[in-house]
Amino acid sequence: MHGKPHIVSDVMTHTVAALGRSATFKEIVRMMHDWKVSALPVLEGEDRVVGVVSEADLLPKEEFRDSDPDRYTQSRRLSDLAKAGAVTAGELMTSPALTVHANATLAQTARIMAHSKVKRLPVVDDVGTLQGIVSRADLLKVFLRTDEDIAEEVRREVVSYLFPAPASSVRVTVRDGVVTLGGHIRDTSLVPVAARLIRAVEGVVDVQFDISGHDGSAESPSVPSSHSGTRRPRERHE
Repeated sequence: MHGKPHIVSDVMTHTVAALGRSATFKEIVRMMHDWKVSALPVLEGEDRVVGVVSEADLLPKEEFRDSDPDRYTQSRRLSDLAKAGAVTAGELMTSPALTVHANATLAQTARIMAHSKVKRLPVVDDVGTLQGIVSRADLLKVFLRTDEDIAEEVRREVVSYLFPAPASSVRVTVRDGVVTLGGHIRDTSLVPVAARLIRAVEGVVDVQFDISGHDGSAESPSVPSSHSGTRRPRERHE
């Protein structure tokens, strides 16, 4: 019923700063500073993503710079201690890289980022070639949709399907992304279904209802809570 959801290729950044395995520590820091990013993909061969270097991979060098870790720390943080002594992207990177495909939905990508606690993901094709980068900020672009655009989609994709006239008379208003359905509907048992479908519309912040049932009585139905292109990589260092 719903229109096609936005996918990663709709919002991703195509111009990408990337590194080769031999990029030095200071080159990595400089590139992160210049591009104002917190992570960089590491490439080899035909622009195939083999890892990612993030700020978290660089911090152990500063953390252990003037300390001599005890045995307990050494046993628990072997990986961080190894990175503290690393000097190239190949030694510092997290591998294999966590990536996403351009045709993944924004919801799928948001779940990957949330579960993995990362801020950005390299976008790759079926053979792992870099296509772009998608960030948390990119995923939030759907909330820039106008209220009018959201209201039109809710009317077209939800209301006309669940509450067709003349049996129902439903008004749709949207303010700051919050959708309100008001008026008269024949079957109030469909309200939870409507809530789920409306929350699936991209850009919707919340859903509210101000409706009456077939007998004219006011209804306060229980509503479930929400939970829920061309690549141009640049600045590669070898």
